[in-house]
Amino acid sequence: MLWDAQRHVLTYMEDAVCQLLENKEDIGQYGIARFFTEYFNSVCQGTHILFREFSFIQATPHNRASFLRAFWRCFRTVGKNGDLLTMREYHCLLQLLCPDFPLELTQKAARIVLMDDAMDCLMSFSDFLFAFQIQFYYSEFLDSVAAIYQDLLSGKNPNTVIVPTSSSGQHRQRPALGDAGVLDGVEAALFYQRLENLCDRHKYSCPPPALVREILSNVQRLTFYGFLVALSKHHGINQALGALPDKGDLMHDPAMDEELERLLVQVPGLVNSIIATSEASCLPSRTPPRVGSPWKPLHRSRKLDAESDGSTEETDESET
Repeated sequence: MLWDAQRHVLTYMEDAVCQLLENKEDIGQYGIARFFTEYFNSVCQGTHILFREFSFIQATPHNRASFLRAFWRCFRTVGKNGDLLTMREYHCLLQLLCPDFPLELTQKAARIVLMDDAMDCLMSFSDFLFAFQIQFYYSEFLDSVAAIYQDLLSGKNPNTVIVPTSSSGQHRQRPALGDAGVLDGVEAALFYQRLENLCDRHKYSCPPPALVREILSNVQRLTFYGFLVALSKHHGINQALGALPDKGDLMHDPAMDEELERLLVQVPGLVNSIIATSEASCLPSRTPPRVGSPWKPLHRSRKLDAESDGSTEETDESET
């Protein structure tokens, strides 16, 4: 993932300069060199995508992997508690990390899990997470795959050039369930032949062709959503992405646990606060929250501290 970040160093340089220009008054207090050091440290640690706009978190494969890892680490307690959430509730969680995260991507990920069930059905955290990983990381590739699948179903010329568009979403192109072609799917060998050509020329991230061949070699025919389910559950593809642990280790994050324990010891009263919060309902509202403002620089608080006169009485009254 760091190698990928190095390939897109220009993207990060441009973003760093934009952040510098937008917040030059704050940054001037501690120096430009320190700002760039902390910015690229955050890129290496994968925390640079927190609370950023969607166009940025999807800009590079490293950003996408970092967002997947952040989502898992922030909300793995949902899985540890055994909570089942709806698509809308998972979308609320995604918006906590990326306020303008598009609902369409969440719907596509949920469709991989729910298949023919209603979109308001409940899903486990692990099922949604691994489906979301495939849909989010390989989004452009899957749009092209959906177009190829539709062409094979309709018997179009295999030499037709596939030009995916933003409107070529999987769920929109899905034929009626009564169609016999949906039940039978397409021939796996022909499907792989088209996907192999796609991977060779695709400029976006694709699953490793050898693993795709492994999936398709085990069946004679398959449906589009059957293919997506196989991708989401494939151990090798998850390892190749490198963003999430294996399913058996999904609820374990020793580094995060140690950090939480350290905070519990250092902050008086935090334990009681967490216990009180856990007794209340922690699930997000079924109505998506209002989209918040874009990411603000981490050092914004330093300026506020410098301008404060030391009294918090007025601030507390304004917040209540």
